Amino acid sequence: MSRKIIPIGPYHPLQEEPEFFKLHVDGETVVDIDIELGYNHRLVEKISESKNFDQVAFMVERICGICSTSHPFAYVNAIDDLLGVKPPERALYIRTAIGELERIHSHLLWLGLAGHFLGYNTVWMWAWRYREPVLDIFERITGNRQNYGMMKPGGARRDIFEEDFPWIKKTLKELIPKLDMFKGAIMDDPVIRMRTEGVGVLTKEDARDYGLVGPTARASGVNIDIRRDDPYAAYDKVEWQVCTHEGGDVFSKAVVRILELYQSINIVIQCLDKMPKGPIDSGIKDIPPGEGIGRHEAPRGEVVHYIMADGGNSPARHKIRAPSFMNVASNKKAVIGETISDATIILAAVDPCYCCTERMAVVDYKTGKKMMDGQDLIRLSQEKTEKIKNKLGR
Repeated sequence: MSRKIIPIGPYHPLQEEPEFFKLHVDGETVVDIDIELGYNHRLVEKISESKNFDQVAFMVERICGICSTSHPFAYVNAIDDLLGVKPPERALYIRTAIGELERIHSHLLWLGLAGHFLGYNTVWMWAWRYREPVLDIFERITGNRQNYGMMKPGGARRDIFEEDFPWIKKTLKELIPKLDMFKGAIMDDPVIRMRTEGVGVLTKEDARDYGLVGPTARASGVNIDIRRDDPYAAYDKVEWQVCTHEGGDVFSKAVVRILELYQSINIVIQCLDKMPKGPIDSGIKDIPPGEGIGRHEAPRGEVVHYIMADGGNSPARHKIRAPSFMNVASNKKAVIGETISDATIILAAVDPCYCCTERMAVVDYKTGKKMMDGQDLIRLSQEKTEKIKNKLGR
């Protein structure tokens, strides 16, 4: 049978954002895949150079809507590293609690979408319903259900009022029986297991070869987690466990995220119980010349921010590496050999975020010499547009 190409994207119901996958198929089997990104490049790193250091924390929060505190978390860690300062203890606990609350809502969102993609819309509606109390907590703490504005270089921007502690803990504890329900519905359902087990397998060796991070790596049995391996904030002050699974398939990715939900609830409750009194801001005024690197274990995996300062009021260079940048490429391995119907599920299983991922540099990989600048890319885009218009006779 001759090969055919099936396009998925740039716009597709099973992909949250624009990206383009070309499936090369022989009958119903995927024999190759081309991954074409670049539809969401928004010049975030360049825009950062025009903002002051405090404004950047708000700007990077808008890189991603689902994990909107992950980028500012890594960013403020980078500034703290550049300055060599340690924020007040209370600020560290606040940062940790916000980061884990976001992990809960992000994993529930992924779980709901997974149910929807598999045709289990009841799981989807359950996930959305029980995600609402988590967003209510964010609204009570920060005033927002998204883009919380809690991260600040040298500390936290807002405190968590102690009179809200009992309500927050009660709300999270009431979520645990709901997670038990999800655990039973997903992990014990024979139809879901048949639909997801053995699908899109990435072995431990594959995970290491592709440099996978987060739940995608842990679902292949790779025991890594920045929160434990390079502790920051208050993660070394609370008790929790890294969750792994050995299957490497779509089912394992679901299992890891469900188990991590329990851990995140446990971490938030401990942060509230152990939160010390005191200030939440170290009062940073100026940023001297230097370099800093900040990392955070986002819901999708390790996110890295690099900051270079030259003594001015804005970053001289800001480099961002999102977890999806590492995880998306693994589809080249996971999708091949699977059926067309499973391909879209596999593509979504890594929980990709393309607006986080889009970064571009055109260099000679052998010499490292830059081959094109921004104007060259604009020119190429314009030339291609003219060719398409001429071809269409317009």
